[in-house]
Amino acid sequence: MTAPVFVAGPDALTVGPVVLDGPEGRHAVSVRRLRPGERIVLTDGEGTGAYATVTSVSGKDRLEAEVEHVRTEPDPRPRLTVVQALPKGDRGELAVETMTETGVDVIVPWAAARCVTQWRGERGTKSLAKWRTTAREAGKQSRRLRFPRVEDLVTSRQLAQRLTGAAFAAVLHGDGGASLAGAELPADGEIVLVVGPEGGITQEELDAFADAGAEPYRLGPSVLRTSTAGTAASALLLGRSGRWS
Repeated sequence: MTAPVFVAGPDALTVGPVVLDGPEGRHAVSVRRLRPGERIVLTDGEGTGAYATVTSVSGKDRLEAEVEHVRTEPDPRPRLTVVQALPKGDRGELAVETMTETGVDVIVPWAAARCVTQWRGERGTKSLAKWRTTAREAGKQSRRLRFPRVEDLVTSRQLAQRLTGAAFAAVLHGDGGASLAGAELPADGEIVLVVGPEGGITQEELDAFADAGAEPYRLGPSVLRTSTAGTAASALLLGRSGRWS
C-alpha cells in the first residue's frame, strides 16, 4: 500500500526532522492513527514531495518524522485542462473529485448558457471554495504531488478567448463528427477539453468555440452525464497522450 499524503509548507520539504501538526497533523494522528515506523509523503501540492518515516506521535495532532529524500516532478506534458459546465447539486464536486483522481491538471468552472445552476455572489464564492477543497482532498487521496488548479468561473465569451491559446481544444458533443479517440494530440502545450451542461451547448457557443479553434468531438456511443463525461474523456486523452505510460 502506498504511503498516505499530507500537505505541508516549504519548511517541511527538506531532508531531516519535520513536525506535522494542525489539521494535517490531526488527520495523521487521530484519523489515520499513524505510528512510528510508518511511511508518509509530505507535499506542497505543486509537484514537490518529501518522503519520510514517522518517528513519534503525541497528543491528538502532533506527528514527528524524518525526511529521507525530496523530489520534484517535472511539469506535465502536455497539460490537460477540463472546462466543466456547472452541474446541478453536488455533482460538481463529484466531477472535480474524479477528474483529480484521473490526473487532470487544471479545472475551469463554466457558466454555460443552459446551466441550471448559477454561481452568483456568496453562493458562487462558497461553491468555488468547495471545488478547490475537493481538488485538494482528492489530490491527497490519489497520492498526487501536484494538485489540479481550479480557476475562477468563466463565461462563454471568456472561454472562447481562452481556447485560442490551446495546442489542441475539443468540445464534447453528442453530435460531434469526429471521434475523440482518433484525434491527433500534441506532445506539448495545453489540451483543453470542454464539457457542456446537461441541457447541451447552444449553437452560438459551438460557433464561437469553433472560431477559436475548438471543434466538436464525440466520446462514444453512449450519452454520459456532464459530471462523468470529463473524467471518461480525460482518461482517454491521458492514455493516448503518453501521460499514463
